[in-house]
Amino acid sequence: MLDFAIFAVTFLLALVGAVLYLYPASRQASGIPGITPTEEKDGNLPDIMNSGSLHEFLVNLHERFGPVVSFWFGRRLVVSLGTVDVLKQHINPNKTLDPFETMLKSLLSYQSDENVSENHTRKKLYENGVTDSLQSNFALLLKLSEELLDKWLTYPESQHVPLCQHMLGFAMKSVTQLVMGSAFEDDQEVIRFQKNHGTIWSEIGKGFLDGSLDKNTTRKRQYEDALMQLESILKKIIKERKGRNFSQHVFIDSLVQGKLNDQQILEDTMIFSLASCIITAKLCTWAICFLTTSEEVQKKLYEEIDQVLGKGPVTPEKIEKLRYCRQVLCETVRTAKLTPVSARLQDIEGKIDKFIIPRETLVLYALGVVLQDPSTWPSPYKFDPDRFDDESIMKTFSLLGFSGTQECPELRFAYMVTTVLLSVLVRRLHLLSVEGQVIETKYELVTSSKEEAWITVSKRY
Repeated sequence: MLDFAIFAVTFLLALVGAVLYLYPASRQASGIPGITPTEEKDGNLPDIMNSGSLHEFLVNLHERFGPVVSFWFGRRLVVSLGTVDVLKQHINPNKTLDPFETMLKSLLSYQSDENVSENHTRKKLYENGVTDSLQSNFALLLKLSEELLDKWLTYPESQHVPLCQHMLGFAMKSVTQLVMGSAFEDDQEVIRFQKNHGTIWSEIGKGFLDGSLDKNTTRKRQYEDALMQLESILKKIIKERKGRNFSQHVFIDSLVQGKLNDQQILEDTMIFSLASCIITAKLCTWAICFLTTSEEVQKKLYEEIDQVLGKGPVTPEKIEKLRYCRQVLCETVRTAKLTPVSARLQDIEGKIDKFIIPRETLVLYALGVVLQDPSTWPSPYKFDPDRFDDESIMKTFSLLGFSGTQECPELRFAYMVTTVLLSVLVRRLHLLSVEGQVIETKYELVTSSKEEAWITVSKRY
């Protein structure tokens, strides 16, 4: 939930809804190149919709006007930054406000406020919750991965495996049990959570964008019912785990043991659960997709797994040594543009290059554009994990919030889950693509495939 874990037009809505400004006299603010509003009320929203996504709109805008561009969302000026150099000029690593949390809280109608000191405390609890839940539940994570392996081992080589479906199910099982505990050992509870999660995430991705949620009473009722059901589940779990010790330490326990009230615990668990499920599912999906289309990378990953794990059990200590696997996941995030847009509100007047950014301007980090900038990433459309052998590349990746100290906890969680899964699957299986399949990309809150992605598997031994 750090500064770079946000990636959607809905973030704009959350901020724009709070403060709307009339157009200034000049349609091009402070000389920043860009486009004028298409419509008086909606600004360039029609252009965004016609482009297919905010990411695709920004790709076109930066191609036309350069690394610093401007456009209008409603009556609000938006500035987008599209290269590492200009991002370096704007990034403030000491910033404590988490825009992802701000966005989701607004969309979920959460109103709790806290001062800077409280924010630091919650951030620390949050990070410890991720670390402790992963360490305490490694055996469970391994068990869930091996259950999926056993299922795939029964398939004939010709059988097409619905990858997106299986990865979503795996992510839901992993996240719910590691975040909320043993109640989700029951598959029916996981299915119920997945249904409610899908309803909420779908509306965050589309209903708030085009205003259609408020216009459709049936959909709005379904959304509100889903949110109420998840909140009810969380309230029950919070009550059950307060003042008690469990052998299985999960994410919510770290928050319960901190000095947070029940509403703060509910909000943080809700936000982490919603985001982690989808990020983990999509990271697993894209990683396997890229491995199926890159035989050389999969072979090299298998060789590392075989060398590090040998014939012995998978342990946390061995997982930490899978350096090339981490490079594969970093390159997966980059190539898939897993989280294509981030944003923040300009607190005070700022300057980037020769351009003045007025106070209260919404500033986008066009991460999807940055991640395929050939001046930073040679052969940017090639899936090449070896590029992350370069320390300077890793520093750039960390600067963008995808690694290191600025890495968001949801992504850190997803990295570990996916690493364990790949170590189990690739150790025993060849992951193969389906001939003739073309996977088209859909850019929403998290990047996904437009249709189901199919693969086949064959046994290594």
